[in-house]
Amino acid sequence: MTIRGKPTSLDIAHLAGVSQPTVSRALSGSPMVNEDTRRRILAIAEQLNYKVDKNASNLRRQHSGTLALLFFEDPTPDDSAINPFFLSMLGSITRASARAGYDLLISFQQLSRDWHADFEDSHKADGLILLGYGDYLESQSRLEQLVAQGTHFVRWGAALPGQPGVSIGSDNRQGGRDIGAHLLQGGRRRIAFLGHASNHYPEFFERYRGFADVLAEAGLTPAYQADAVTTEQSGREATEALLASGIAFDAIFAASDLIALGALKALRAHGLRVCEDIAVAGFDDIPMASCVSPGLTTVQQDTRLAGGLLVESLLALVHGEPVDSRTIPVTLALRGSTGAG
Repeated sequence: MTIRGKPTSLDIAHLAGVSQPTVSRALSGSPMVNEDTRRRILAIAEQLNYKVDKNASNLRRQHSGTLALLFFEDPTPDDSAINPFFLSMLGSITRASARAGYDLLISFQQLSRDWHADFEDSHKADGLILLGYGDYLESQSRLEQLVAQGTHFVRWGAALPGQPGVSIGSDNRQGGRDIGAHLLQGGRRRIAFLGHASNHYPEFFERYRGFADVLAEAGLTPAYQADAVTTEQSGREATEALLASGIAFDAIFAASDLIALGALKALRAHGLRVCEDIAVAGFDDIPMASCVSPGLTTVQQDTRLAGGLLVESLLALVHGEPVDSRTIPVTLALRGSTGAG
């Protein structure tokens, strides 16, 4: 193949029979390009001796070549203040950013009125990735402010209609359905839900709705629901309240693994056997879920795919391309806490 002058991504697109944005995604390692197409594009780029001039590209676009990852501070027993679920996503976001030739600036979200100002507004970063948000209804006005001023941002969270900006999230409702169906198949009929079930916490609410849908199809309703945030302490306190209520239950579906781990501690403190007496399931599949005994049945979220899509979506926004919110599939991780491992 002969190309006059310096090869461009348009030349690669023509030879590969794909669009130029597809070439850009393939060269940046985007998970949205299938492997066969990626290999074909990379082979052509190698034959043409095509190289990305990152500095020239940044000058041309007036980009910093940096993305900002902002964590919402969570209460944790250690000094990290980071929900352990986000730690695995941190790795995938870092790798995806590096593949795209971007540096990653990591910080905690500041809850002041202008907490975003040190990033895109001051050209420290081309866009923001937001992980965690606390009470969604309290954070919604900040997201709307970002949209109004044209800030490029994506967030990890429930991808629901009417939300400001672009969200990437798991299929929380399907995960709730899957756990509910699994517990019913195991003979459990009086199942309690620990976690908020309101629009203040839309991810938890979707998990509750999926769970309640499955119970309703079996002619049942949740035995109990108690508000809980994503900490072991909150899970333990919610379980203590459940036990004190006198309501009969034979299973707990916790809206997160940390809540479930707190429930395990409370049940054991009351002399109850996990699985034999009370089945327990969580959501997230953090590393600790497989380390406890018995292992915790939970819903596994694909953090590798999630991190790649967050970076991919943000870069598309930065480059002026249309981007939609995305929901990604979940899978069950079945273990001994429900008699499956």
